[in-house]
Amino acid sequence: MGYRVRLSLQTLQVLRALLDDPEGAHYGLEICRETGLPTGSIYPILARLEASRLAASEWEDIDEAAAKRRRRRHYRLTPDGVEFASNAVADAAHSLSSARREARVRMRPGESPA
Repeated sequence: MGYRVRLSLQTLQVLRALLDDPEGAHYGLEICRETGLPTGSIYPILARLEASRLAASEWEDIDEAAAKRRRRRHYRLTPDGVEFASNAVADAAHSLSSARREARVRMRPGESPA
């Protein structure tokens, strides 16, 4: 099944963070810390992943007063999302390593990489 998700570097970072524990529930600020991306980038990416049915979310069921914090929205990859993310991250890693090899081949002897 073809998914219409823009695979920017930031989207790949979010997918990688979700893949670190594909069964786990991840909340936005946790993903921000893991990726180094701001919330203004994370939440639109998560919304696009949900709209494409690659991720699902649910609100945490807690007593906010007892927990002394707001409830969190937890995100996780769907089974299709795990497959898509695994392929996308692997393809990106392969593309990067191929680009590095090509750059080394194009360098003249004695040159250092930029």
